[in-house]
Amino acid sequence: MAFYPVISNSSAYRMDADVPLLIPEVNHDHLALLDAQQKRRAGQKGFIVTNPNCSTIMLALALAPLHFKFGVKSVVATTMQALSGAGYPGVASLAISDNVLPFIEGEEEKIEQETLKILGRVASETIEDASMNVSAQCHRVNVTDGHMAAVRVKLSQATGIEDIKSTLSSFTSIPQELRLHSAPEHPIIVREELDRPQPRLDRDAGKGMSVTIGRVLPDNVLDYRFVALSHNTIRGAAGAAILNAELLLATGKLNT
Repeated sequence: MAFYPVISNSSAYRMDADVPLLIPEVNHDHLALLDAQQKRRAGQKGFIVTNPNCSTIMLALALAPLHFKFGVKSVVATTMQALSGAGYPGVASLAISDNVLPFIEGEEEKIEQETLKILGRVASETIEDASMNVSAQCHRVNVTDGHMAAVRVKLSQATGIEDIKSTLSSFTSIPQELRLHSAPEHPIIVREELDRPQPRLDRDAGKGMSVTIGRVLPDNVLDYRFVALSHNTIRGAAGAAILNAELLLATGKLNT
């Protein structure tokens, strides 16, 4: 029997203990799980690497630089998700016209669980979840492409708003260092306009691979709030899987 590397956009296996749930800029060190995965499967050379839910990618990428520098204790995210995220045939036209649907089956659970795994750390042959609280509410809106989230965060370490903005906008990681073909020069773009980001204007930033963040402000309940936007079928799906494959190739994991 032959075994092969699988880079998957499917939700299957995402939460398995030895399967990396990969965003290359955020948790490339989780590829260390592949050794454990292969060992558990009788030394086979094949493996599975998955990419997260489309909204989780946006949220986790936005949170990562803040968590790495200041520590994130709590996050509350309210998503406004595009029609294309429902796939085909998707949402019935009469259900979404002049309407917002305040429920997407399984979506809130995926965001809450996957974010903790992605921002967690490798511990022996598994991932120890990040020690933060994540709360998500998900809505389907009448937008073709581009998922948006209104996010509020509580940090472990006090800081100023300009430090928040510069930490987000200056964030780069191994895909940029390796100059991977699909990697955006700026994984996170911070906009200063009061009315940005917007799906029609900002979803294609970084050829659809950047997350755009705007309305970064102090929050009266937690510490800070912002709005994040990403292209759900590029960074949130096909582009994410391609970037994962590029990282595996560049680091020798596909040379088997």
